[in-house]
Amino acid sequence: MHIMEGFLPHPWWEIWFAVSLPVVALGVYKINRMIKERRETLPLLAVAGAFVFVLSSLKLPSVTGSCSHPTGTGMGAIIFGPWITSVLAVIVLVYQAVFLAHGGLTTLGANAFSMGIAGPAVGYLIYRAAAKSGLHIYLAVFLAATLADWATYLVTSIQLALAFPAASGGVLASFKAFAAVFAVTQVPLAIVEGVVTALMFKYIVQLRSDVLLRMKVLSSDAIKRLKEAAA
Repeated sequence: MHIMEGFLPHPWWEIWFAVSLPVVALGVYKINRMIKERRETLPLLAVAGAFVFVLSSLKLPSVTGSCSHPTGTGMGAIIFGPWITSVLAVIVLVYQAVFLAHGGLTTLGANAFSMGIAGPAVGYLIYRAAAKSGLHIYLAVFLAATLADWATYLVTSIQLALAFPAASGGVLASFKAFAAVFAVTQVPLAIVEGVVTALMFKYIVQLRSDVLLRMKVLSSDAIKRLKEAAA
């Protein structure tokens, strides 16, 4: 998903910066407020950021100018919401661009939008809808993480298609081509990410259910049921 340095032409890299910046700025405001009001969330916030970093660093070659990898943003979106997760994603993306040559600084806006904004927003909405419908919590987490990953790659395909429309068929044809190539690696990767995220969430329930309760991720009844089932 990381679009490489210098790959997006003018004006597309500037447009994605302009779109992403207000969202990340709001995320910075929310994360500062959360830290002041709930300092007990800091260790879990660090875990969510590390989860994004580790999973998104496992890249595979894919579309020219980009790559395939898990995103890890689903868990952050479930616990902290999409705004704060966008900040975690940007921190990871900057570090990877500077120290790992993974992605780039000129394409940071586009990568932040796909991985840090669009994906987490979809994951958050899926989790809330699934949990409210009565679906088992771990299945809801699995779906949220998997669909957040797929949403990231669909948005990346759109970004690449807009920047490089096909000579025949234009943006739509280009989008289909990019999405088809991404799908070969990303469909199975997203499913694996969903499973890993659900397992990680299960561990967090056992270890820091108090934070999940304060963040209104789970109700006290849901936590009790999950702990009893694991006993």
